[in-house]
Amino acid sequence: MANLGKHLCLAGLILLSTFLSGCGYNNLQAQDEAVKASWAEVLNQYQRRADLVPNLVNVVQGYAAQEKEVLTQVTNARASVGELKLSPESMNDPEVMKQFSAVQGELSSALSRLLVVSENYPNLKSDNLFRDLSAQLEGTENRIAVARNRFIEQVQAFNTTVRQFPENLTAKVIGMKPKEGFTVDSEANIMRAPKVDFNPKPVGQ
Repeated sequence: MANLGKHLCLAGLILLSTFLSGCGYNNLQAQDEAVKASWAEVLNQYQRRADLVPNLVNVVQGYAAQEKEVLTQVTNARASVGELKLSPESMNDPEVMKQFSAVQGELSSALSRLLVVSENYPNLKSDNLFRDLSAQLEGTENRIAVARNRFIEQVQAFNTTVRQFPENLTAKVIGMKPKEGFTVDSEANIMRAPKVDFNPKPVGQ
């Protein structure tokens, strides 16, 4: 009887595993983890950019302290980014995603204005630290674009799976819903990456 019970239990587990696999449970879990991982990378790259801001502001201030308004805008925008606390569940909240897009867009715009101002200070553009920070900023912007595109693709794949049969039935049972991604408006807002010029013009040109 004991052996029979073990065999029945094993058969039940095999049937359950087959059912879960056939109804898309495993696929949903894998895609959910992929979305979370890609979202974490988006946050990581945006944090990397935010971490560059204080040093960038300081070096610009050393050459262009009179540009107080622009420097303040960048500092305030960076502070707004830091105040927004996000978690893996944040991507499921449309309001949080909208706020996230807004503060990142503000920082992108402020950094763009800061770099435009730097055009007026040839000595600043020739400063090795400024050039290094600018190069890091450009590299980070590229990584942000890659991370965001990967996140968008993962969300689209997950949302497609959640809506199609029979996975949609499984998703309903286990409480999985389509995830919030970047909307067209928010994408346009935060994709305006700061432009970096690595070729400072000589004084007088």
